[in-house]
Amino acid sequence: MEMCVCSVLLLCVCVYVVVQLIRFFVADADFTLLWAAAMGKSAETALRRKVVWITGASSGIGEELAYQLAAVGARLVLSARRENELHRVRRKCLEMSSLEDNDILVLPLDLLDRSTHQEKTDAVLQHFSKIDVLVNNGGRSQRSLFLDTHIDVFGGLMELNYLGTVSITQHVLQHMIHHGDGVIATVSSIVGLMGAPLSTGYAASKHALQGFFNSLRTELADYPNITISTICPGPVVSQIVHNAFCEEVDKPLSNVGDQSHKMSTKRCVGLILAGLSNRVKEMWIAQQPFLLFFYLWQYTPTLAWYITDLFGRKRVQNFKAGMDADATYFTKSKPKAS
Repeated sequence: MEMCVCSVLLLCVCVYVVVQLIRFFVADADFTLLWAAAMGKSAETALRRKVVWITGASSGIGEELAYQLAAVGARLVLSARRENELHRVRRKCLEMSSLEDNDILVLPLDLLDRSTHQEKTDAVLQHFSKIDVLVNNGGRSQRSLFLDTHIDVFGGLMELNYLGTVSITQHVLQHMIHHGDGVIATVSSIVGLMGAPLSTGYAASKHALQGFFNSLRTELADYPNITISTICPGPVVSQIVHNAFCEEVDKPLSNVGDQSHKMSTKRCVGLILAGLSNRVKEMWIAQQPFLLFFYLWQYTPTLAWYITDLFGRKRVQNFKAGMDADATYFTKSKPKAS
């Protein structure tokens, strides 16, 4: 009888392990975020009529955030440098939702011009009287080898991705502390937690954001209703690659390549909204095998280093051969045409 019970228990454990492995290999986000998406508050409940300020709202993840937030009835502040693109996004938000004209504020913003950030924050508060959610999404990526890259590129990445984000956060956080509530969410990256070739400066700026917001979160222990959330996507279809830094500050990227192999922007943003609605402090969003890298770097860094070196070497070889950096982890290197 005891043997029978033990056999049944062992079988149950084996089945459970197999089910969890299957769940993991088909997952596209960490289990905490997936649980929030399946069982937590809906965006319609948590974000309706909230004032959400999105930087980098003219394309990619920021643009899709605007559409999905408009669909659930959130009031929006759309910021980026390209005002005409912001108005395009605004028009589409109004067309697809029940929002009225004064529910969406177009606010051109240059993250590099930190002297204007107080003025911009005041403009939002004058229009809406409050800021419930700040989504720090503005920034640029990088595609270049370290030894070939001018030092000004690294300065530009830190000024924009890190200091620009910190500056806006400081102004908005002062309001949230006075108000006693709010969410500050920052789009970091998988390379905010690990290293990746061709992205030394970009990874450094995202590591800086991770360290800054992890530390800031501890400073806000006396304000439990203010949530600091970091969003770490893996490869996602976005315009960020088109505007990436190369070896020189003003040099355009020569080969953007096919981006269709990446996670869809719509799915990524849907998961982000689930995280924001349930105040998830850190979100890992990526399809396999990139999601596996999050867990390896978190729990088995020695193994993660070994695998990263293998794929990193291949990625550099393919980059030097003139192939697209994002699509070449698993493809064979071909020499450049002479």
